[in-house]
Amino acid sequence: MEQPSSSPAARAVEGVPNESLGALFVRFLRFGLLAWGGPVAQIAMIREQLVDRERWISRERFHRVLAVYQALPGPEAHELCAYFGMLARGRSGAIVAGLGFMLPGFALMLLLSWSYVRFGVDSPLWRGAMLGCQGAVAALIVRAVVRLGQHALSTRRLGVIAVAAAASQFAGANGIVVLALLASRTPAPARGRRPRLWLPAPLVANAVVVAPSIMTLFGSGLRAGLLTFGGAYTAIPFLRSDAVITGRWMTDAQFLDGLALSSVLPAPFIIFSTFVGTGGGMVGAVVVTAGVFLPAFAFTLVGHDQLERIVETPSTHDFLDGVTAGVVGIIAVTAWSVGGDAHSPLAVVTFVGALAASPVGPTVAWVMGGAALIGVAARAT
Repeated sequence: MEQPSSSPAARAVEGVPNESLGALFVRFLRFGLLAWGGPVAQIAMIREQLVDRERWISRERFHRVLAVYQALPGPEAHELCAYFGMLARGRSGAIVAGLGFMLPGFALMLLLSWSYVRFGVDSPLWRGAMLGCQGAVAALIVRAVVRLGQHALSTRRLGVIAVAAAASQFAGANGIVVLALLASRTPAPARGRRPRLWLPAPLVANAVVVAPSIMTLFGSGLRAGLLTFGGAYTAIPFLRSDAVITGRWMTDAQFLDGLALSSVLPAPFIIFSTFVGTGGGMVGAVVVTAGVFLPAFAFTLVGHDQLERIVETPSTHDFLDGVTAGVVGIIAVTAWSVGGDAHSPLAVVTFVGALAASPVGPTVAWVMGGAALIGVAARAT
């Protein structure tokens, strides 16, 4: 059996319990079942239990670890679970803890995705709930742009990058190519050819669909997982580009449905990628999810101490800051695009309501649940 990590981080902590892999899985599965309210609530829950109560590591150490993961792509709450699993049982512990945390949300999203494809969305009450949620989703994306921009656009150079990325995206340029030109010298990966295959009717209504290959889906998920700087909202434009604009295996309305479903589940918001992958069936849903979460596991498994040293270098800071600024611009255009599709009176009402609710700080689940109820009530009357 693999022993706990011998890294300096692991040797420096006290209070990490000697748990079996099974017990560790159950512990983080419980976290996953309670992962409501988005990353802030999820991180607070992990810190309260493992740092404040059980004292696995000091608060100072926790904040430093969190800062490192916030500078890297991927869902921070999931990466923290993998980090604590690494401290407890080494690499096996990191894998077990990460899987435990993501499993409840993944299983629920997979079930909902299957139901969506298998049975369709003909129920008036279901369509009312989804239309209500679409307006709220557009509001959440707008809020994400503002929140990211406040922290990411700290200099004139970063502001210029954001504007350039937004203008290029608005003009129809590929978002990944834009980021490559603005923040690095690495060209965007080429896309593979997609075999033609008609999908079940509920998923292809009002769209000409070319089903993606498994490798295309995995590549799409992996790119999104590597570009989630500043939170899962940064993955929206890249997955939308692949699924709606380039790949055309779902419509904008269906993409918004996936975002809405993800917003009310106990999971990292990036779990909407599972829904996006249904363009390739249930296997495709699993493949996209694997691609998205692979970097989040890999950063911890490769070695947290090495990542800390890399992130501290000025050149890395410049690169990460540039990518984040570019993503802010791309998300702004995405917010405009999806907002234009959520134009029904019902969606407008929930959009305004979700924006107005932001000052009092309700959780995402409450916002989305309220929007869904408004939609159901509107269709029932």
